[in-house]
Amino acid sequence: MSTQFFVVPNDIPFDASRALDSAQDAVQLLARWVERGWLREIDAAFGHFLAQEVSDASGLLILASAFASHQLGRGHACLELKATLKDPTFVLSLPLEGDFSETEDDDGALLPSNVLKGVTLARWEKALTHPSLVSVDGAGDTPLVCIESRLYLRRYWRYEQDVCRAIQKRIASSTEDGTPEHASLKHAFDALFPAANAEADWQKLACALAAKSAFSIVTGGPGTGKTTTVVKLLALLQAQALGGGASSGEARALRICLAAPTGKAAARLNESIAGAVARLPLQVFENAEAVRAAIPTAVTTLHRLLGTVPNSRRFRHHAGRPLSLDVLVIDEASMVDLEMMNAVLAALPPQARIVLLGDKDQLASVEAGAVLGELCERAAVAHYTPATQAWLEQASGERIDANYVDAAGRPLDQAIAMLRKSHRFSSASGIGQLAEAVNAGEGGKIAKIIGQGYDDIAWVALPERGDAVLKALAVEGAVQEADVTGDLFAGVAAGGARRGYRHYLEVMCNQRPAHDDADALDAWAHAVLSAHGEFQLLSALRRGPWGVEGLNRRIARLLQDEGLIHAGAEWYAGRPVLVTQNDYELGLMNGDIGITLALPGAGYKPRLRVAFAASDGTARIRWVLPSRLQAVETVFALTVHKSQGSEFTHAALVLPEKLNPVLTRELVYTGITRARSFLTMASAGGMALVEQAVQARVQRASGLSAVFSTAGGEPD
Repeated sequence: MSTQFFVVPNDIPFDASRALDSAQDAVQLLARWVERGWLREIDAAFGHFLAQEVSDASGLLILASAFASHQLGRGHACLELKATLKDPTFVLSLPLEGDFSETEDDDGALLPSNVLKGVTLARWEKALTHPSLVSVDGAGDTPLVCIESRLYLRRYWRYEQDVCRAIQKRIASSTEDGTPEHASLKHAFDALFPAANAEADWQKLACALAAKSAFSIVTGGPGTGKTTTVVKLLALLQAQALGGGASSGEARALRICLAAPTGKAAARLNESIAGAVARLPLQVFENAEAVRAAIPTAVTTLHRLLGTVPNSRRFRHHAGRPLSLDVLVIDEASMVDLEMMNAVLAALPPQARIVLLGDKDQLASVEAGAVLGELCERAAVAHYTPATQAWLEQASGERIDANYVDAAGRPLDQAIAMLRKSHRFSSASGIGQLAEAVNAGEGGKIAKIIGQGYDDIAWVALPERGDAVLKALAVEGAVQEADVTGDLFAGVAAGGARRGYRHYLEVMCNQRPAHDDADALDAWAHAVLSAHGEFQLLSALRRGPWGVEGLNRRIARLLQDEGLIHAGAEWYAGRPVLVTQNDYELGLMNGDIGITLALPGAGYKPRLRVAFAASDGTARIRWVLPSRLQAVETVFALTVHKSQGSEFTHAALVLPEKLNPVLTRELVYTGITRARSFLTMASAGGMALVEQAVQARVQRASGLSAVFSTAGGEPD
């Protein structure tokens, strides 16, 4: 629905305060927000639709409905009324990304913070008491549900309730079915996890915990061994199945499926899991090779697993047509949104086991919901009951610290294990030190860590104007003293190992085959894609001079000035693109990155194709005509959110000049941990901005935590 049907001319005086009572005035206010780019058109259209359907709705109800829709677009499952009234600017991030720099002088009265000034929670909840539009207990078919000061679009309230029920049912079934005999597991655990030191082996404990539950979560930061742990778990489960563990019938291998939310995440898991399976110490099992062969190494996306129905939100697999599997492992589960988690749990057979792997401290999914983060809210302190402690210690032989035991532990706590030791970052790693400080909210330590001269981190202060520093960082991958003028401070990056975009573009030119040979073209594309993955510039924002939109334009111009690309048209050799929507016909998933290449051959106009790495972890290349790519964007700069599930040899995290609601501890942590070997932190707002960002936490509005806050955890 176009907002043109309810736009009021800007030259007519408008009193925004009337929007609290009058639905028509609320609709007009929404239209003005859309005109200014503060609000999505779909959010305003939803409010307009409700105002048309029910003539006596109050303005506060119409505003709340648009806010609830707006919050869904920002990843929140609902609108929290209390939090919104306390700090409308931060909670709603209106204007988008909290950017007031482009607001006009007379726009102040239209800001949500001013419109809602003086509104009490009691007044807002009373305005939402409209039986035709809002249900206060979930009953009926109203478009909105308001429970405990949380306003939902009904569909997302239903998702939340169904996810809670499905998890609780699986946790309860694990208890009812009993637990495996710890004596039969300890020998296998000892062989799979050789004793290393006196500290508790949390990989071993996590494996033991997952072996006893139909629903389990293994969470931990980068390099803590989540993949290693789950591969050993699968070996244990397959060994039991193939060893005739069943009391009746012929032994058979379990049907196991490995999945991830995006093609990029699936490809990464695909690359790592084959090696992990090959290295498994399976000598303890009589049928070792059969066990190894029964552990899958192919990884699929969740959309492929469930089977997308074209032009709909439905999947081919659902409760009435469940998946044919016994074990489902989902990697990068922090990226799984509420709707997808509900679809997965609904399609899972009742007897199947599900294991979620992910980093609870990463940014949540782009879509609505922060399922893993909320489920793992108490994971750091474990809260295992004495009964869980006793079983785990007997089965694994590990000792659990008393600080992790809680007699009042909730059922959900007994299904979650947190890995606590990183094997990727050593004590000599600046990246590891930074990630730890940020995750702990210790912003004051950041400058000290950077100042200690670690080889794998650098700090760059970005100037307000001029592209010399950006050019050095994006093109060369390192900022040197010569690039800095005036009193601008910059960390001097260590030489050769850090690369910028010049590297992949030179590989593209220098290794281009002379002839149109399929194998040679694939080898060339693979080399270019591999070189491109060595560096990525990450941004916190989409808009503004330091957002991806502005950075992509500036970097393209800088590369063209260097003669590395010729960006005179939309498509050109060297253009990196990010797929923004799943395309099953082309076999491309949201998050896939491809490079545009000019194929060898005669002719005035080069034959351009976009090369994508195959999602099965092999060196195969998928070549696509640019004209067939309808949902892609240039990706010299990539948002931190979109970078989840990826790693880069060198990541450069660019932060803007001023604080923004988007800048949070989780965003900074996620950006830092995308770097495998080198990290450059570049800030236009200085160190003070980074320290402030680390103090802000992502607060995804949802009711999952409330449901699991009781021992029973029963949803409404």
